Amino acid sequence: MPNLTSTSEFLLLEFSDIRELQILHFFVFLTVYLTAVTGNILIIIAVALNHHLHIPMYFFLMNLAVLDLGSISVMVPKAMANSLMNSRSISYSGCVAQVFFYFLFETSNFAILTVMAYDRYIAICNPLQYEKIMHKGACLQMAISAWVTGTVYSTIHTSGTFAITFCSNMINQFFCEVPQLLKLSCSDLYLVEAGLLIFSCIITGGCFIYIIITYIHIFATVLRMPSVHGRKKALSTCIPHLIVVSLLIFSGLFAYGKPPGNTSSELNVICAVIYAVLPPLLNPFIYSMRNKEIKIALLKLTDLGHFFSKTGSCKILLLKFG
Repeated sequence: MPNLTSTSEFLLLEFSDIRELQILHFFVFLTVYLTAVTGNILIIIAVALNHHLHIPMYFFLMNLAVLDLGSISVMVPKAMANSLMNSRSISYSGCVAQVFFYFLFETSNFAILTVMAYDRYIAICNPLQYEKIMHKGACLQMAISAWVTGTVYSTIHTSGTFAITFCSNMINQFFCEVPQLLKLSCSDLYLVEAGLLIFSCIITGGCFIYIIITYIHIFATVLRMPSVHGRKKALSTCIPHLIVVSLLIFSGLFAYGKPPGNTSSELNVICAVIYAVLPPLLNPFIYSMRNKEIKIALLKLTDLGHFFSKTGSCKILLLKFG
């Protein structure tokens, strides 16, 4: 095959070659995207404008919503544009940007989820030391560390992916997915990136085990609580986080745990939608349905006049949150 290292564009997998189905895919993705964006923006606004939510758990939840917003915005708008314009192309720089930002948001996302597990552990298992350990400076450091980790990790993977020699520009996916890009390689450099991916899976597995062990301690502590109300309150802050972590992990396992070999394009697309689109779409609903404080904050957003008259003004709230 010819050397296409200097190619100016890649060709993505199209959902269908039938124009009516392309339009249908556009509207389906538009609905999903607008729902995800609206849900995550509401979470961000609810936390920012409600001083009762200015605590570490909701600070990290707001970071998670920002990351989910970025994650789904990396690929879905381009897929919608291609369906609408009957196109398959994405520029080389656009593909690089997709890989970089997707790794950035997803890595930072998982780092934040790990920090949130630690936050719940301290709050429930060591409540007397909570304010001392999870003070504002510590929370900012943890959040910044998560974002920095995502940036470094993303830079390494993006550099490793696009250092290889491509012998084709046809990607068997609706976005620039790294495993599909590695299949286009005609040099041994792809082994380096493949090794990095395996190493990343090991680290991710280690973080997941840490979260599971953390929750074993949390549930053991909760079961020893004498108050039924206390147990319910503790579980109401833990269950949504555990569901979100499980959704992220198991959707990834579903996508990458399938047997190796030539899988159909339809299966590749379904797997990608499950692990890349569903978590940012469902996370706001998971937190809003299972958390009473988030429910109250979201209900207040539907009556902004009453909310602002009760708390002062939007400007004061924003300044106070900052």
